[in-house]
Amino acid sequence: MEAEAAQSHQDRGTRRLAAWILFVGLIAALNYASRFSGSSGTSRGTSHEEIYSYSFFVGGAVIYAVWLGIVLLIAIDRFDLLALRPPRSWKRSLKLGAAVIVGILVWESVASYLPLPQSPGKEQGITNVHWEPSHAGAFAANFVLFAVVAPFVEELTFRGVGQSLLRFLGRAPSILLVGIAFGLAHGLVEALVVLVPFGMGLAWLRDRTASVLPGMIVHGLFNGAALTFIIVS
Repeated sequence: MEAEAAQSHQDRGTRRLAAWILFVGLIAALNYASRFSGSSGTSRGTSHEEIYSYSFFVGGAVIYAVWLGIVLLIAIDRFDLLALRPPRSWKRSLKLGAAVIVGILVWESVASYLPLPQSPGKEQGITNVHWEPSHAGAFAANFVLFAVVAPFVEELTFRGVGQSLLRFLGRAPSILLVGIAFGLAHGLVEALVVLVPFGMGLAWLRDRTASVLPGMIVHGLFNGAALTFIIVS
């Protein structure tokens, strides 16, 4: 009986992993399709018009709601896979999170000197966004979408379920694979030089704290600061 139970548990884990890989692969495929067709993808950034559009916020919120629902279905009856729990130490977690932020900022400055066809920011279509007070409400809504909703859902997807399911490969391989999956899911090319290391940094943070919460904070701060900098620059 114990052997059968163990085998059943292993089979469910294999099915969960297959479902996660299929889901992340689908997100990447859709975003790469939109990248090369010139339209906006599921998680690819925004244009000047979209960041000031309530309809863009509604569409994004619906997409992330469906996304979250699928992730919860993959983790059904094993919500511990989400790692949605307090870290072992908030003080230590904040220090590690600060280290991740500093590390990615340093890497971004280095990556800016790489001979890429276009900058990662320009590829995401968010370099020509300027402040428009008359559309402050729509901007605030989309700011919440990028700085709160997106980090919450994406961290549960990659550093939560994904990293938990890949943990059997070992700590380093799971961190590497989660970082690669996170980068590819954005459907970008040049920006992979930043997104993959950022994903790996967040995976490392999750591994060190046993929680997705510190990563959500870092991810949200990163997204919010990036959007704010684009607006004020």
